[in-house]
Amino acid sequence: MSALELERNPIHLGPGGRAVVQPEFTGGMDWYMAYGERHDDDGVEGRLVSIFTFSAPWESWEMHPAGDEIVLCIAGRMVLHQELPEGTRAVALVPGQYAVNPPGVWHTADVEGTATAVFITTGLGTEHRPR
Repeated sequence: MSALELERNPIHLGPGGRAVVQPEFTGGMDWYMAYGERHDDDGVEGRLVSIFTFSAPWESWEMHPAGDEIVLCIAGRMVLHQELPEGTRAVALVPGQYAVNPPGVWHTADVEGTATAVFITTGLGTEHRPR
């Protein structure tokens, strides 16, 4: 097998230590819907590992009800906003730093310039809403 680019081909981590390379990421909700069809049977044990580069604030909020999401900044600077029961929290991230979005917590991000992050997500039941 040749080397793969995580930004182009995210990977699914499943039960039993499985690592399943995903089809090329298209950037659309249809890709995520197809991902769910392929892996929702893994339930809360499944994780999507992906990487994204952002040059603008996120346009929406998202929430993962089935489990934690790890956001690891690897380049640039980003501010993750989380709506927690006790109020909204802003977490500034620089390369090498990460934050955890707990299950059911709505979150979005602002980016200063350009930032890249790795996401490890329990995607089952993910919801979105406008920002």
